[in-house]
Amino acid sequence: MSEVQRVAGPPQGADAPTRREWGSAPPEAHEVASVGALLSAKNLTKRFGGLAAVNDVSLELLRNHIHAVIGPNGAGKSTLTNLLSGDLPPTSGSVRLGGQDVTGWNPEKISRQGLGRSYQKTNIFLPFTVWENVRLAAQSRQPHAARWLSRATDFAALNERAARAIALAGLENRKDAIAGTISHGEQRQLEIAMTLATEPQVLLLDEPLAGMGVAEAERMVALLLSLKKDHGILLVEHDMDAVFTLADRLTVMVDGKVIASGTPADIRADAGVQAAYLGEES
Repeated sequence: MSEVQRVAGPPQGADAPTRREWGSAPPEAHEVASVGALLSAKNLTKRFGGLAAVNDVSLELLRNHIHAVIGPNGAGKSTLTNLLSGDLPPTSGSVRLGGQDVTGWNPEKISRQGLGRSYQKTNIFLPFTVWENVRLAAQSRQPHAARWLSRATDFAALNERAARAIALAGLENRKDAIAGTISHGEQRQLEIAMTLATEPQVLLLDEPLAGMGVAEAERMVALLLSLKKDHGILLVEHDMDAVFTLADRLTVMVDGKVIASGTPADIRADAGVQAAYLGEES
């Protein structure tokens, strides 16, 4: 299937080709909520010398919504993600998280404000067990420095938080497994469990389905849909089948700029988006 077919959607009717089915989102999944934004960017710009990797981008992420950011390679999606998480400072513009202006804050401070992030490359402790990885993430939210005369296993609330995160990520049966021995899909689930252990309101997920087979990707899609009820999720992803199943709203970027933003139906019908994916002028 061509990239433009994946964005615009497959042909309908008896001659429509078979495609991988992710299941249907609930009827209310694509409605716009009336609540305020959990995360917002306004006129966000990042320049590297004369190159504007992100150019005047604005977006809002609502509670209980999945907002997908899509675009060709080099569109500025990862740079935008780094600006929202504090991994890069913006050249201009602002970022608000939970009503608080967090522009220019470092990643740790933004994380403590309620943002959890996963990266394109899985970021886990391979020699440790699943449980140990998630418990370490939970421990990062302790209000005080480590108490060296106490064992980490003695912190009941911390352990409860870790157990809850593992259960939410669907890894209860794998908690004693060494992280380096579990499958790629399970490692991505583990990274999300570690993020959940920090109890964020916003999940910022950078290509969580990358490198997965069909079965693993289906599990990840189901996981993200289950997490939506308690979080706002900003999703950067290249798998268009998954994106159009998951997203309540999409933002399309090309060359650092937003060329379209709207519901999945809006984006499917947008001639400019189709032209951009074909590499043609609209």
